[in-house]
Amino acid sequence: MSRVVVITGGGTGVGAACARLLAAHGDRVFIIGRRREPLAALADEIGAQALVGDAASGECWQNLLLPAILQQAGRIDCLIGCAGGMGLGRITEIGDDDWRQALDSNLNSAFASARACLPELVKSGGNLLFVASIASLAAGPEVCGYVTAKHALIGLMRSIARDYGPLGVRANAVCPGWVTTPMADEEMQPLMAAHQLTLEQAYQRVCRDVPLRRPASAEEIAGICRFLCSAEASIITGAALVADGGSTIVDVPTLAFTSL
Repeated sequence: MSRVVVITGGGTGVGAACARLLAAHGDRVFIIGRRREPLAALADEIGAQALVGDAASGECWQNLLLPAILQQAGRIDCLIGCAGGMGLGRITEIGDDDWRQALDSNLNSAFASARACLPELVKSGGNLLFVASIASLAAGPEVCGYVTAKHALIGLMRSIARDYGPLGVRANAVCPGWVTTPMADEEMQPLMAAHQLTLEQAYQRVCRDVPLRRPASAEEIAGICRFLCSAEASIITGAALVADGGSTIVDVPTLAFTSL
């Protein structure tokens, strides 16, 4: 029997890559997002069900998203939380609205999704996966909201793994570094403008100290997500799997010696 997989942030980037991969392997996929156009286009492409809604809203889950999924499929076997966004600025530069938006897109979306789906995951003996970031493990410059939310996302995952493991539910996270997605492309724009770089050159610049010297593709991260949600990973729970080309193993104080 095919699994029923729910993917938030499923219209673009890693979420869309997960949807394509899992649908290709026979899973019944529901993609959730706030923008109708990319969701509808992807749903038509891969035969998924598209649901337009705010994954960070508990009310939306209870009144719209969860009833629609259960009415159409009757169960949930896997939740992949890909919804996310930026949280730019140092703490003294972030306004209240921007701070709330960073938490909503990166943390509250995962919280509300997991809270809504966990009763069904308990019934099915299913699992959930959050797409986090190496910003869950270290701080980048002037992205206070993003770093804070992504750090908290690992705590949320571990809490779920601890509390729901005895009920047969696994919870994990994947922590990518740079991934060539529309959101990352947008992040490259200031670098491109400042140094007159192409998009490809900008990615090369941000990855110049990464051991593998390149970003990941969304498809590579989707493959990791598929593994963590599969029976092959049946003993893995509470794990934050780093998929960053080696970024986080670099000893930063020794970088000055690289060019000697």
